[in-house]
Amino acid sequence: MKKFLSIAVLFVFIVSGCANEFNQVYKSDNYQYKYEYAKECFARGKYNRCAILLQELITVLKGSDNGQESLYMLGMAEYMAKDYETAAEYFKKYTTSYPRGDYAEMARFYVGRSLYMSTPEPRLDQTPTIAAISAYQSFLDLYPDSELKPTAQKHLFELQDKLVQKELASAQLYYNLGTYFGNCNSNGESNYLSCIITAQNALKDFPYSSLRENFAVLLMRSKYELAENSVESKRLERYQDAEDECYGFINEYPDSKYRVTAEKFIERCKQFTKE
Repeated sequence: MKKFLSIAVLFVFIVSGCANEFNQVYKSDNYQYKYEYAKECFARGKYNRCAILLQELITVLKGSDNGQESLYMLGMAEYMAKDYETAAEYFKKYTTSYPRGDYAEMARFYVGRSLYMSTPEPRLDQTPTIAAISAYQSFLDLYPDSELKPTAQKHLFELQDKLVQKELASAQLYYNLGTYFGNCNSNGESNYLSCIITAQNALKDFPYSSLRENFAVLLMRSKYELAENSVESKRLERYQDAEDECYGFINEYPDSKYRVTAEKFIERCKQFTKE
């Protein structure tokens, strides 16, 4: 027990001593000393302390030999501390302040990576995802031969998949709502029509998505249900459209588990289209 207490007291003493040392550096007017201490904090993984010092120093050091390094290091400190949104802002600031700087390529890459790390799950607002895609695309346009290109492309595809998943969730929700309130009207238009529009736009915007078949299934189902629930004046036209969609689905996905569903829909549609 005494040994444990001794270790605990020693630990508190060391932590207190480190805190006192940092406070002395923070209050110092010796900016070069502060900068060297900030670099030491970064090297030792004390990213929050490094960031606190550099937030003051980047203005003081701007235009000096250490101006570029201090701003880039601040971005990296925030990134390593997992404050990704703040990190992205500092990396953006670097690319604006030093567009041809020594760390310009890395800064542009880390704008994208920081935004990538802060993107939400697909069901939430995907504005940050769009920003991350734009940042990575800008990086690839400026540095097409970069060694970081494979990583940027991999993340870019993952970000695009998030947008696709968001659209798929929206299309599925419209389909699930069906004829239930909201978009329904006397012309026989319903949530199925919204599902169709959402699915068609997604297939157009993301033609090579791995979720393409999922959209195609929703599109086929929605067109069939739209015809089934249609007013008399639009029924024939919509059954013809649904039938064509089912044939198109079978042609594109001949081995799909939903082929049986497509064939069943076709038989039902023919009851109206052959009249």
